Amino acid sequence: MENNQVLHLEIKENGVAIVEIHRPEARNALNLELRQALSETFQQLSKSDDVRAIVLTGGEKVFAAGADIKDFTTATTIDMYLRHTEQYWQSIVDCPKPIIAAVNGYALGGGCELAMHADIIVAGISAKFGQPEVKLGLMPGAGGTQRLLRAIGKFQTMLMVLTGKMIEANEAKQMGLVSEVVDDDKTIAHALEIAETIAALSPIAVQQIKEVTSLGQDMPLQSALTLERKAFQILFDTKDQKEGVNAFFEKRKPNYTGK
Repeated sequence: MENNQVLHLEIKENGVAIVEIHRPEARNALNLELRQALSETFQQLSKSDDVRAIVLTGGEKVFAAGADIKDFTTATTIDMYLRHTEQYWQSIVDCPKPIIAAVNGYALGGGCELAMHADIIVAGISAKFGQPEVKLGLMPGAGGTQRLLRAIGKFQTMLMVLTGKMIEANEAKQMGLVSEVVDDDKTIAHALEIAETIAALSPIAVQQIKEVTSLGQDMPLQSALTLERKAFQILFDTKDQKEGVNAFFEKRKPNYTGK
């Protein structure tokens, strides 16, 4: 387990990395130090051959209750511009490994945006999601309007971002914002199960699926289908693909090496 003051990292032998936000005194609010730590950690995990899937969590109580509002009291436009926080978020966007967010408690503002950077979201039944920036005379600034729009559509997004309404886990699942809802005490364990399942598969196939799906949502259908087809064809030149097919016919568990 690698720890700094605001972030804990554990890389398990099965290829699963656990990234845990640790600012309990501030309900895991995303200050600049935490954003930098997340960025550096995801850059490290992106390059690690020992990591095949990542679980991102804030622990049992709260995922992340937004940005650190203390930062906003005196900040000016140029202060916010010069921070270039988009660079910190980009490290998570660029991570080729699947990310499973395990959300307990509040995922608000920047916390909701952080969860939406994941590929799969597992929520505890008591989790609450929202973009309440409008209540501070602000708006989402790290994807809250655009990622929500792509996840749940215009009309649900407008309701959330224009009113600052919080939604509970089951409603979030009905909207399409959450993959699965489980009991609060099973959130992290279930996210780890999903990560372990993915980590046992061919990392090349998994990363191609993530890349094509992520890129395809913003492309015209025919272009996205072409991208999918090319990635599908490329996988036939991997040892993992032959191992997977042979293991199927030999009725044994495949041993994927990422080659």
